[in-house]
Amino acid sequence: MQLLKGKNALITGGSKGIGKAIVKRFAEYGANVGFTFLSSPEGAKEVEKEAGSFGTKIKSYQSDASDFDSAQALIEHYSSDFGSLDIIINNAGITKDNLLMRMSEEEFDKVIKVNLNSIFNLTKAATKTLMKQRSGSIVNMSSVVGVRGNAGQANYAASKAGIIGFTKSVALELGSRNIRANVIAPGFIETEMTGKLDEKVVDEWKKSIPLKRAGSSEEVADLAAFLGSDLSQYITGQVVEINGGMNT
Repeated sequence: MQLLKGKNALITGGSKGIGKAIVKRFAEYGANVGFTFLSSPEGAKEVEKEAGSFGTKIKSYQSDASDFDSAQALIEHYSSDFGSLDIIINNAGITKDNLLMRMSEEEFDKVIKVNLNSIFNLTKAATKTLMKQRSGSIVNMSSVVGVRGNAGQANYAASKAGIIGFTKSVALELGSRNIRANVIAPGFIETEMTGKLDEKVVDEWKKSIPLKRAGSSEEVADLAAFLGSDLSQYITGQVVEINGGMNT
């Protein structure tokens, strides 16, 4: 399938989990892909190798999107390497779960900085390029937790809810330049992170999902590909939940 043939995409947090699946799926669908990693060059090289097997251009960048100067440098390097920038997938994120009464200011601030500030940084850094092109698709990764909240994740929920408000505002500001901005809000998705959870906890999660299973990173990647492609040209400012019906 060549859904993204000729498109140039930039994906943050692309060395593992959902980000890795998006990098590989985009390459499979014909896109040239640059992706970021923070601390695992070996993992990034492996993703480059796997995604590169589809014959498109793949390049990794060590970058901290939570730092504005780093985000600005990333856009400059990417533009030099790829020319145009058609799709941005803001996927990088962390968790530091704790009950509110035990949560430290540092735990709250760190999650906001990495999950929310990083999206502001990269989007702002790329805006001039996208406006000059008069085209582009921005896809920001939120969570079902950002839609409905979750006990023990006040920091994470705040960051993911902030992403939704930010994205809707960007969609309103940049729509006249043919730049779209949408949100993906995954539910319970099987990744390396969820693989560390207690099996009983996972079973309870699955029971609460109408489809009675977890989602896969590849299913999220397909949604990202749709929102990045020309098939979604009239979709902007939307939150698309992919959760098996758990938030119905």
